Amino acid sequence: MNFITEQWLLVSLLSALIVALAVLESRKGGKALNFHEATRLLNQDLAIIVDVRDAKEYGAGHIVDALNIPHTKLQGRTSELEKYRSKTIIVADKMGQHAGTAGKVLADQGFTVTRLQGGMSEWVGQNLPVVKG
Repeated sequence: MNFITEQWLLVSLLSALIVALAVLESRKGGKALNFHEATRLLNQDLAIIVDVRDAKEYGAGHIVDALNIPHTKLQGRTSELEKYRSKTIIVADKMGQHAGTAGKVLADQGFTVTRLQGGMSEWVGQNLPVVKG
């Protein structure tokens, strides 16, 4: 505590840098969409969901018509998404922890990418429909 009071300038600078890094990293994977915006895009056939969870989690429940490409295999399977290049790709994961990285991979390939804010946890928490199997 003594260090913080004596070196308040350094602590403030470090805090600002941490916040800036967090903001930059969160934007790399595309803009975060809430479930209302995602539903609107899906209903207008302007977007496709790419679920980057593993197959077991995907099978337990996923958004209707979502494509399952686990985040660990995404780099090698982006060719499967070529037919959706004209649409916005909404990346969904469990809670948002892998969506930014997956979104960056897709954005680097030239896709228009957004992230589902809160991931599938938020989707299920809002009692939105999921398909099992």
